[in-house]
This record gives sequence, structure tokens and C-alpha cells, in this order.
Amino acid sequence: MSRKLDFPVFDADNHMYETTDAFTKYLPSSHAGLVKYVQVNGRTKIALRNVISEYIPNPTFNKVAPPGAQEVEFKLKNPASRTKAPKEGDKVLADPPRYIEALPGFFNPKDRLELMNELSIDRALMWPTLASLLEERLADDAEATHTVVHALNEWMFEHWSYEYEGRIFPTPVITLPIVDEAIREFDRVVERGARVILIRPAPVPDLKGARRSFALPEFDPFWKRVEESGVLVGMHASDDGYQRYINEWEGNQGEYLPFGHETNGFREILHAQTRGITDVVSSIIGHGLATRFPKLRFMPVENGSSWVRPLVDTLQRVYERTPHAFAEDPMVAFQRSIIVHPFHEEDVLGLVDTVGSDNVVFGSDYPHPEGLFDPVTWVDELDELKLEDRKKIMGGNLAKLMGVDPEAKAV
Repeated sequence: MSRKLDFPVFDADNHMYETTDAFTKYLPSSHAGLVKYVQVNGRTKIALRNVISEYIPNPTFNKVAPPGAQEVEFKLKNPASRTKAPKEGDKVLADPPRYIEALPGFFNPKDRLELMNELSIDRALMWPTLASLLEERLADDAEATHTVVHALNEWMFEHWSYEYEGRIFPTPVITLPIVDEAIREFDRVVERGARVILIRPAPVPDLKGARRSFALPEFDPFWKRVEESGVLVGMHASDDGYQRYINEWEGNQGEYLPFGHETNGFREILHAQTRGITDVVSSIIGHGLATRFPKLRFMPVENGSSWVRPLVDTLQRVYERTPHAFAEDPMVAFQRSIIVHPFHEEDVLGLVDTVGSDNVVFGSDYPHPEGLFDPVTWVDELDELKLEDRKKIMGGNLAKLMGVDPEAKAV
């Protein structure tokens, strides 16, 4: 059992691991074979349209790296990084194994609640994991994209529901290439109880594979429906297609590989600039989507916060020079419409100084290895803030966005 806090914890970034039928169980016969699991040198791989992907090395998730393994390894190797003494209930740091057998709670909500109780997490958004490869690898086939995303949402509803006992809130995916289809899918998931959706933070392929921003007016019928519903727009990090720019610069081909890929200084510079989410938020504000639909709330998740200060500086500078280019002050739009989830190792106090405590949420990335080992201990990063602000960031802000009582504890 982890440390218990005196106020509710609503984790903005928990993950499910999909079972191997997640994309295929509800796939119509017209698309049989679109997604396959194949054997390569004795290992199971996923293939879309007969093209094998290495995006996730083990797409069955039968064996996975332990939750928070990277954080544990760093703290054990760098004792000076542990500036705060453990408190009662904190989990003991110990050398993690390379792999563990995946726990049942990674795959179903009933067992996940038991894990959440052990971790002292009251509520959590539950994002898919493998699904983040789908849209980019089907970018030239809009109809197939909508079909497989619908199949995934059907599986998610069957296995997880869209709200489990008022504590787990899975995030159905809405893909946008065909606006009318996006509206139909959105209506289906909302009718079944969805309070949050997952929109890929990336340009949207059209019927011919060309790309454009979802903030352009052609998508307004969809956004009007979302605004009327009050549903939160989650934008979890995904394969956003920006690998194609790296390929152009380096004369290469191939897919984005988040794990185990070779790197160089050029790639590290681009990664540090967080161009993907910066461009997405810039479009939401600069193309006027946040102004046309002021009740929409966009929450980038697992995109960190290092992009916020540079973007804020740019918004302020550009608005001062060319106010006529904007329908309203872009910082007004940002603070009204954008909610930020920082990485656990980032300067959250500086982020609060920049955008305010109302615009920041906590998320652990549990059970991924790059996330937090003992999620609630992150509250120690907020020690310098007032209690009211700590409560907001650890759960109150997200609770209000999700229509949940921000004072109601579950564990």
C-alpha cells in the first residue's frame, strides 16, 4: 500500500495493455487481415496490411518492463536525486528486473481497481497503449482507419466500459479523416458514457493521404458536437508522423520507433524542441479553434511541459506585434482551453508560475517503465505550493473537467 493523501488523487495518465484481439474482434469481414499477429524469429509481431511494425517490440504485452523501472534505476544510481526522505507508506526502492509477467490489472478494470487501491489512486484516465500506432500506419486509407478505430472502441467498451465504478475512465479513440464518420463514432461513445476522448495530436490525413490541421473550419461540425457534449478532449502522445521529416533530413525510410532506436545529435535536438505538440497547440490557438469553441478543453497528455514556456513567450511576442492576426489574445485562449500534464522530472513549480495551478494536472504513466514507480509520491514536488493548489493539481482540476466531485475520495 502506498502513502495515503488527505485529498483525492485523479491520475490523468494510466494505461491499459490491449489484448491481441483488441483490433480484430470487431473488425468486419470486409477488413479481415488488416491487422495480424505474426511470428518473426520466434517472436510475435503486429502487422498492418502485411507490413510488420517494430513500434512496440512485444505487442502481446505478456512480458513487460516493470512500472516505473527507469525512475527506480535512476534514483538507485543517483542517490543525490532523492532529496526528500521517504514517508510512511512509500514503496521501497529496489533493483527492478528487466521484465515481469504482466499483471492482470494491466488488462482488465476489476483487477486494476485493486492495483489503484494499493497505489492510493482514487481515479484514473485509462489510455490504450498499442493503439497509438494505428492512425499513422493507415494514413493513406481513411476508410480503413475509421473501421479499425471503431473496432478498437467496441473492444474497449466490452473489456473496460467507458466508466468503471466511477473510478476508471477509459478513453475511446476518435479519428478525424472523414468528419461525418468522426461525428457518428463520437455520438456512439458518448451515448455509452464516455467523458473523455483521445484525439491524435497530429495533422489529419484526408481521403488522398494529404494532411491538414483539425483546427481548420472544415472540422467545425465535429467540434460543435464535442463542445455541446462537454466531453474532455485528451491528446495523448502518439506516433504523430513527424518521423517523415527526420527521414527527409537523413535520407532514410521507415517508421517511428519509440524504443531501442539509434539516435544522434540531430534527432535529440528535434526531440528537445517538442515540435509535435507545440505545432498542435499553436494550430488550436492560431487557427482559431479555441476561440470559435471557447468551451472546449484540450489536455495534452504525456507530451510534457518543456514546450509551454517557449510557446507562451512566442504567443505574447507575436500578439504584441500582430494583434490583428488573432480573434482574441492568444494567451487568453491558452489559459482558458489548454490543460498541461508535465513529465514527473520537469519543473512543475515553474509551469505553475507560467500558466497557473488551474491549468496543470498530475499523471503517472502507470504502468509504463518510463512512468512513476510510486505515483502519489510526486506530490512532494508540490511542497512549496499552497494546499489548495496541491489538491487541484493532484486531482481536483481533472475531477472538475470530468464532472466528478473534486472532494470525493475512493481509497
